[in-house]
Amino acid sequence: MTSLKTSTPRLVSLASTITGAVNRIQAILSAKGIPSPSFDEDASTSLPTEVLDAQDAILDATSELQDLLLEPPELLARYGAHNNMVSLQAISRFRIASLVPEGGQISFSEIARQTGLSNSMTCRLLRHAMTMRVFCEPKPGMVAHTKASKALRTPHLNSWLACGSHEMWPAAVKMIDAAMKWPDSQEPNETAFALANDTRKSIYDTIRADPERLMRFAGAMETFSRSPRYDTAYITEHYDWESLGSASVVDVGGGKGHIAMAIARRFPRLRITVQDIAQVVEGAESDLTAGLKGRVSFMPHELFSPQIIQADIYYIRWVLHNWPDRHTIAILRAQIPMLRKGTRVLIHETCMPAPGEIPLWRERSLRAADLNMAAIFNAQERTVEEWKALLTEADSRFKLTKVIQPRGSALAILEVVWEGEG
Repeated sequence: MTSLKTSTPRLVSLASTITGAVNRIQAILSAKGIPSPSFDEDASTSLPTEVLDAQDAILDATSELQDLLLEPPELLARYGAHNNMVSLQAISRFRIASLVPEGGQISFSEIARQTGLSNSMTCRLLRHAMTMRVFCEPKPGMVAHTKASKALRTPHLNSWLACGSHEMWPAAVKMIDAAMKWPDSQEPNETAFALANDTRKSIYDTIRADPERLMRFAGAMETFSRSPRYDTAYITEHYDWESLGSASVVDVGGGKGHIAMAIARRFPRLRITVQDIAQVVEGAESDLTAGLKGRVSFMPHELFSPQIIQADIYYIRWVLHNWPDRHTIAILRAQIPMLRKGTRVLIHETCMPAPGEIPLWRERSLRAADLNMAAIFNAQERTVEEWKALLTEADSRFKLTKVIQPRGSALAILEVVWEGEG
């Protein structure tokens, strides 16, 4: 008698995946004496690296399980909830997280009084945010913190949310209009951001002219720099700087040098010059400790100007993704006057995965970031193959020799060697 094999229903398979991964995480947390995740305002905001694989499994499986149980309109509404940003915009604009006392409560009516919103609108906005685990209502009419809302008491995190809800969101809704108006544009001022702001200026020129927006944008960038996924250890511990010996490094577009300082502290034989626009590097030397003075220096230099310092390595971190291909090529070509055979260019950027190559929740986040780069800068996040093509177009003597993607890092390290004679 022939037996018919029946496959495990997807719902059951997902439930099993979730159970197994939850058990693995809890075992690791228990062994380390770390409390289980919670929405409580004082709960830990991060997980140990040992649970990352199980975290990926749970987040993908729970998301798929929820998606399976939704009807198509509900599924589309879940991912296209255009009004989620409304409550978040209000929270960031009025700094509502700072109005709610740590470990305490405040009434909706008092928040309304301090923000100028009506009591009814305050209730509606915050109760919507509460469905996203931002704030909670411990008793009727009172507002208290969750882990997420308490985080927004930190100024740079509130600035990050304000930047997203006041700058990125309005631009996002103009993205298709921009794509139709300027098909395949390579100009940073022909963007959804430009349409949203009724300007022909780039985001750089627009925000630079408004101190409040500039501070908000700077706060958003600080949030990324403080994120564990952008930790400086990924560049200090996953690239072989030690083998370079007493090498010279130019940090192109290196801001106030926090990455350069981390590298120099870890590898005392390196000498690093940080280049950025004059307004950024002015006074940056004051942050140098005694051990870094003489080994880390600062120099005003424009990205698109020909390079004037000869070095062993040119390090470009999280700069090129802000520029369309044409401008990225120009930045790479600007380094050529000082390159010698064997000189390295380290590009520290996101490398987009192939579809399905990484956990879906991570891929979704990366693809959202890619669309964000398009809306704001006319730029993009690139795959390894796109980086190769871009380097070849800049100059065929640029050779991509190595791609390092540290586990847990948002950025990959692309080692490029100059094969020209120089």
